[in-house]
Amino acid sequence: MSVSELKERHAAATDTVNNLRDRLKQRRLQLLDTDVAKYSAAQGRSPVKFGATDLVCCRTLQGHTGKVYSLDWTPERNRIVSASQDGRLIVWNALTSQKTHAIKLPCAWVMTCAFSPNGQTVACGGLDSVCSIFSLSSTADKDGTVPVSRMLSGHRGYVSCCQYVPNEDAHLITSSGDQTCVLWDVTTGLKTSVFGGEFQSGHTADVLSVSISGSNPNWFISGSCDTTARLWDTRAASRAVRTFHGHEGDVNTVKFFPDGNRFGTGSDDGTCRLYDIRTGHQLQVYQPHGDGENVPVTSIAFSASGRLLFAGYANNNACYVWDTLLGEVVLDLGELQDSHKNRISCLGMSADGSALCTGSWDSNLKIWAFGGHRRVI
Repeated sequence: MSVSELKERHAAATDTVNNLRDRLKQRRLQLLDTDVAKYSAAQGRSPVKFGATDLVCCRTLQGHTGKVYSLDWTPERNRIVSASQDGRLIVWNALTSQKTHAIKLPCAWVMTCAFSPNGQTVACGGLDSVCSIFSLSSTADKDGTVPVSRMLSGHRGYVSCCQYVPNEDAHLITSSGDQTCVLWDVTTGLKTSVFGGEFQSGHTADVLSVSISGSNPNWFISGSCDTTARLWDTRAASRAVRTFHGHEGDVNTVKFFPDGNRFGTGSDDGTCRLYDIRTGHQLQVYQPHGDGENVPVTSIAFSASGRLLFAGYANNNACYVWDTLLGEVVLDLGELQDSHKNRISCLGMSADGSALCTGSWDSNLKIWAFGGHRRVI
């Protein structure tokens, strides 16, 4: 077969694939005859209302000298770890605002951080393509350097996100710019499973975020620059369980819904979306009303019940609070007193749902607590 014939067959195959993709997209749109907001409105549901004291900034954590890129809570809700452009991890007492650890990183270009379930170790990763594990019981030297207890090496691109498997201190999952996710055995420092890469069902661009199901730790969601999110089962790494379409830009952030049957996404296309993992259907699109410019979503978090979706955006200090049932913005943290002075880059809800922590390019973190007649939503 000549080169010209191969090119013709390749072009024909590409046209066939594009045609099938368009037909699938149209079929999905036909199946989406309603969404959560329309159904809830038909049932007479009313939006969540916020009073002046229902969500307030109760703590400002100051100590970083650069943009805050990532944060995570411990399961017992009283400590937070944050990663910053200043090349440090800081562990905070969320109740007193005091710093308990300030860890100088071997590579300053950090993008993600995470607490282990027992709260004794923290993990971080970034442009050095390595996930580094630090034990908080280790003694720091006079320069504040804590020795790395384990380095998880093997990615061929930057480490964009890391998260420990719930209730398992020995395993964590990372996502990377090499288009893969990896399940690691922290004890040995070895890969347990690789998701994507040479497998055809994997992502075709950088993977930016992962979220592990709290109800089924074998399942996790990944979001990618290929505009899709994918559901994986750690027991079968060879192919994704399901691929979720709908976004028209990079999927920057993913987060499981509290019940474990749904998950949310945030994208460069300016929307957040809610998907059902059982049916594969898109349930709702959360898109701000504006002048038509799509402002990228940087981070999302759900309230304890899932009724509220917190979404940080790349413009100024906007952080919208969405009513997930009605698809309406019920509050903007950027308009409240003591709000951030720059972009909100990361969000995290405490384990009991009583407080939200936000990290910003203004180098600060803020803890927002439900007050008034709302303790938890």
